[in-house]
Amino acid sequence: MNPLVVRLWFRRAESLAVVVFIGLLALLPLAEMVARTFFRTGIPAEVGLMAQILIVLGFLSATIAARQGDHLNIALIHYWRPGSARSAVGLASSTVATTLVTIFFWSSLSFVQLSFNPWTIIGFIPDQVVAWVMPIGYALIAWRLAVYRPEGRDSWVPFAGLLAGTVLALPVIARIFWGTDVPPFLTLPVASIDGFYSAFAPWAVLVIVLSAFAGTPLFVVIGSVALFFIKQSGGEFEIVANQAYTELTQTTLPAIPLFTIAGFLLSESQAGARLIHVFRNLFGWLPGGMIIATVVVCAFFTTFTGASGVTIIALGGLLSKILVDHAKIPRAFALGLITAVGSIGILFPPSLPIILVGATTQTSILQMFAGGILPGVLMVLAMVGYGVIYSIRHKVPVEPFSLHKTASAAKASIWEILLPVILVTGYFTGLLSIVETSAVAVLYTVVIEVFVNRDISLKQLPRVILKGVPIIGGVLALLASSQALSYFIVDSAVPQALTRWVQAYVTSPYLFILILNVALLVAGSLMDIFSAILILLPLIAPLGAAYGINPVHLGIIFLVNMEVGFLLPPIGLNLFLASYRFQRPYLEISRNVFPFLVIQIAVVLIVSYVPFFTTALASFF
Repeated sequence: MNPLVVRLWFRRAESLAVVVFIGLLALLPLAEMVARTFFRTGIPAEVGLMAQILIVLGFLSATIAARQGDHLNIALIHYWRPGSARSAVGLASSTVATTLVTIFFWSSLSFVQLSFNPWTIIGFIPDQVVAWVMPIGYALIAWRLAVYRPEGRDSWVPFAGLLAGTVLALPVIARIFWGTDVPPFLTLPVASIDGFYSAFAPWAVLVIVLSAFAGTPLFVVIGSVALFFIKQSGGEFEIVANQAYTELTQTTLPAIPLFTIAGFLLSESQAGARLIHVFRNLFGWLPGGMIIATVVVCAFFTTFTGASGVTIIALGGLLSKILVDHAKIPRAFALGLITAVGSIGILFPPSLPIILVGATTQTSILQMFAGGILPGVLMVLAMVGYGVIYSIRHKVPVEPFSLHKTASAAKASIWEILLPVILVTGYFTGLLSIVETSAVAVLYTVVIEVFVNRDISLKQLPRVILKGVPIIGGVLALLASSQALSYFIVDSAVPQALTRWVQAYVTSPYLFILILNVALLVAGSLMDIFSAILILLPLIAPLGAAYGINPVHLGIIFLVNMEVGFLLPPIGLNLFLASYRFQRPYLEISRNVFPFLVIQIAVVLIVSYVPFFTTALASFF
C-alpha cells in the first residue's frame, strides 16, 4: 500500500480518536449530573474513568500538536533571515528535542511496566492498558519532532537523536529487560551513562535551556531539565513519567481542555461579531464607546480561551477594522489597545489559569474565582478609563444611540450573553463542580452555535474541535513536564531554603511584594503562564506564607503579573501574536502598547498592596 495513503488514514484515525475522547470527556460529567439528579446515584468509577480519558486525550492531542509543529516554544530563530545558520540551528534543536523525548519514551515504558498491575480495573478498563498511551505517545512525538520540523526536512541528522536518546536511556533499558540483574556486558556502559548524568548534568541543562530559544518545545525543555537534575541527585528516570501521570490524572484538570473547546467553538462562530455589535450599540454613544466595547468583548473571550492569545487571533482583524474604519481611532492606538486587552479576562471565572493556581497551591478554586473578580474589574475600568480620556482629548466621533438597534443586537446575542451567567451561577451556588461547569459550557456552546444560531454545521463541528486540539496537547504536555520539575524543586527543599534566604535580607512584607512583582513581571515576559504556575508557584507559596500573605491574594498577584508580562519584551506572547496577526513590526507593536502597559503595571501595584480587592469577595466562600 502507498505509504502516503497509510499516513493519511492514520492521521484521520488519530483525529477521529481525539474528537471521540473530547466528546467522552464532556459527556461523562453530564451523565453523572443526570444520574445524580434523577436517580440519586452517580456513575460508578466516574472519577477514575475521567482520569483515564484525560490521559489518553492528553497524549493523543500532544502527538497531533507535534505533527503540526504547534507545541509551545520560544523559537527566536523564526525571526532570523533564512539561510545556512538558521537551518543549522533548527537541525540542532530538532536533534536535541528528539533525543530528549526518546529518553522520555524509555522512562515511561519502564514506569508502566513497574507501576501498574494488569488486573487493576477502573470501571471496565485495565489501568495498565490506558497507561500504555504514555510510551506510545512519546514514541510518536519523538518521531514527529525528527520528521515535521521547519528547517532541513531532507536531513537525517535529527534521526540520530533517536539513537542518542536510546544510549542515554541505557540504564532504564537494562532495567526494563533484566531488572536488577544487569548482564556483565552492560555493567560498564550503564555505569558510564549514570556517571555522565552525575558529572555533566549542569552542562546538559545549559544546552537544553539554550535549545529552547532555537525552537525546542517547552515541554521537552522543562521535562528534561527535571530529568537531569533528578538523575544527578540520585533519583530514577521513572520519576518524570510518574509525575506526568500524576498531573494528568488530577480531578480538576479535565476543565482545561473542555473550557478550551468551548472557547474555540465561540471564536469559530459569529459570536464575536454579535457581541461586538451589541456592545457597539450599547456604548457607541459614549466617548470611547467602541473602546469600551473592545475591552468588554476581549474580556469575555479570554475568560474562556485562557491566556493562549486566541482572542487576538480570532477577533483582532474585526476589532481593528471597526476601531479604525468606523470609530475613526488612529491605527496605532487601536492595535495597542487590542494587544493590551488580549488577555484581560484572565482574572474572571471560569479562567483556566485560576483553576490551575487553585489546584497547584491547594487553595479553594471557588475562593480564587471570587478573589479575581474585583482586580479583573479594576483592570477593565483602567483600560476603559484611558480609552475614554483618549477619545475626549482626540475628539473621536460618537454614534447616536438607538434603543431599537440595541435591543435587536442584544436579542441576536442573548444566548452568548447568558453563557457566563449560567456557568457562574451553577458553580458559585455549588450546583456544579468545576469539571461539570466546563462540560455544561461545551454542551451549551454546541447547542447554541450548531442548532440555534447555526454558525457551525454538524459536518464542520469536528474540524472546529480539532483547531483547539494543538493548544490542548501543548498545554497538557507542558503541565505534565512542569510537574516533574516542580516535584524536584519541592523534594530538594528549595522553597524552604529560598524562604530562609529571602527573610534574612528582606524584613518588610511591602519590600517583598515589590521584589515579587518585579520578578513575576520578568518571568511573565519569558515564560508561558501554565509552566510558570507549576514551576514558580511552589517556590513562591512558602514565601508568601512566611510574610503572612493570604494565599488567594498571593495567587491573584501572581496572575495579574503574568497577564501584564504578556506585554513585556523580549518574549511577551501578546506582542508576537499581534505582530503576526496585524502584519506589523514587533517593535512597532511594542511602542503602541507602552501607554497601556504603564497603566496595567499601576493596577498591578494597587492589587498587590491593597488586599481588599482580592479578599473581600473571597471571604464569603
